[in-house]
Amino acid sequence: MARPTARVLTLLELLQSGGIRTVAELADRLGVDGRTVRRYVDHLIDLDVPVESVRGRYGGYRLASGYRMPPLMLGDDEALAVLLGLVAGRRTGLMTAMGTASETAAAKIRRVLPERLARRLDTVLESLTFTAPPGEFAVPETGVLLSLADAVHHRRPVSIRYTAADGRHSERTLHPYGLVAHSGRWYVTGADPEIGEDRTFRLDRIADARTLPGSFEPPAGLDPAQRVLSGLAKAPYRHHVTLWIQGTVEQIRARLPASVASVEESPSRADADPETERWLRVELWAERLDWLPPVLASLDLPFVIERPDELRGLVIALADRLATSARRVHLTPNGGP
Repeated sequence: MARPTARVLTLLELLQSGGIRTVAELADRLGVDGRTVRRYVDHLIDLDVPVESVRGRYGGYRLASGYRMPPLMLGDDEALAVLLGLVAGRRTGLMTAMGTASETAAAKIRRVLPERLARRLDTVLESLTFTAPPGEFAVPETGVLLSLADAVHHRRPVSIRYTAADGRHSERTLHPYGLVAHSGRWYVTGADPEIGEDRTFRLDRIADARTLPGSFEPPAGLDPAQRVLSGLAKAPYRHHVTLWIQGTVEQIRARLPASVASVEESPSRADADPETERWLRVELWAERLDWLPPVLASLDLPFVIERPDELRGLVIALADRLATSARRVHLTPNGGP
């Protein structure tokens, strides 16, 4: 028979799973009567665990928001999920400026685990490797992230202090639509009411975010992630590239994702087969062009370069190098062609 202490801890684990638990349900799960359940609840309250009593037909007990986190009861799967989540968060940049927080959190969880489970989790973490090297990510301030998330949820305008890529500082008002994590960075997208345009900002470049009075209504059918990707594809880099590629959107997106290029489907004839490859207009901005010819070659689709002419020359140069390599049939003894 389980000891009272074990049952009290089991009660805490049941309450931590969320929602209201009736006395009858708890009594059945613990194998005791209702009076004993109430006594166990009193034990938790004596330990400063914020247990709240809910009256009424569907009443019972639940955990209230307390001034500190109650002891956590994690099963094997839950502990592994938390630790793997912390490891993945560090690798992908999904953390805040408190870079050591994930490490200290993992250490605390590891320290309180039973030795048997701790050894098993250590085995998983020691055996785990990643195909991509860890990146150096610029991370946002915790306060900025939480303030913007609250403003998004309550549809409140915010004032932000922002530093652009060229070092210019500005203070502006934003109606934030949503937070988006993409390629190891955090973004907030929303409307700038002063200029009447949608804008996207990197959170790590925001020094301060303050909620302002009032509220706003976001556009219907809003997709913050798509807005961020479209904004990244249209960022004004050095070269403005426009192409026509004969294929499907899916084929083009395989090499030119939405964060890199925009794809416009031209109107098709009423009698056209929807599965037929069509000429699609592709537009993108790039700081350099040397990466684009290999991408176009890997598409293996007919294309026409509209601009710039510099790209046309790079594609021809790549074609000449490929043709030269294709004509080689052997190597000389010293390893040369």
